[in-house]
Amino acid sequence: MSLTAVQAGAYLHHVAFESADPARLAGYYGRAMDMRVQEVGAGIYYCEGPARRFIVVPGEDRRLAYGALACRDAEGLAALKVRAEREGIAVETSPSPYFDDGAFAVRDPDGHLICFGLDKVAVPAEVGRIKGPTQHLTFASRNVEAFAEFYHGKLGFALSDRVLHADGSLATCFTRSNHEHHTIACFKSNRVGVDHHSYEAGEWNTIRDWCDHLARHDIQIMWGPGRHGPGNNLFIFIEDVDGNWIEISAELEVIHDRPVHDWPHAERTLNLWGQAILRS
Repeated sequence: MSLTAVQAGAYLHHVAFESADPARLAGYYGRAMDMRVQEVGAGIYYCEGPARRFIVVPGEDRRLAYGALACRDAEGLAALKVRAEREGIAVETSPSPYFDDGAFAVRDPDGHLICFGLDKVAVPAEVGRIKGPTQHLTFASRNVEAFAEFYHGKLGFALSDRVLHADGSLATCFTRSNHEHHTIACFKSNRVGVDHHSYEAGEWNTIRDWCDHLARHDIQIMWGPGRHGPGNNLFIFIEDVDGNWIEISAELEVIHDRPVHDWPHAERTLNLWGQAILRS
């Protein structure tokens, strides 16, 4: 099976969330995630930091408007589009303002809109802002098997790790579209939506800097620090004002060539250091 998404070098470029109070949510990301905030239309906000971007649009709280992955080059983007069409996936127009002409979008089995394109607007690094590029997006779903079939089977993401219930059914599936352990993942849940989205701090000392930054803004950590089993990454979690979970991660595993690992559905899989938030 061709790993088309991996060959395209796709990476999570930005996410867009709906909110019933867009100004409040955008203001939170400005403070918590150390971003510049700009209102660009009626209730539409762009939140930007070094290699991290978050868009807010009017709508329902805790609802993903779309996730957007940038490809390495035009050839990779074209190959992904051909693969999607060959697999019978309906191709839609991309709503992303950050992507060049030629971008496209698809909907996964739970209806999430996922865009693919080429980055047209580089967000400059700013002195004093903490490192934390947009890194991955994780869904909650009642059907993790359909998730795996869509992203791995139809779009050519690689499988990194699986977490299995005692009966062998999928509890979690991690897929990647580059050398990082996961770009898009999915937890078994009794709801459909986003579990969390994540920013990559790079190293432990930068996790410390994020924790100090959050403390200055009186934002409490809801989970962590800890270390995941799959991906082996350090993490903290916070919750934004709409109830969306945000992960700040560091030292995520880089994969070049190894078999898929299967993990038991247990607390120590989710957190090697202590307590875990089990989704199912």
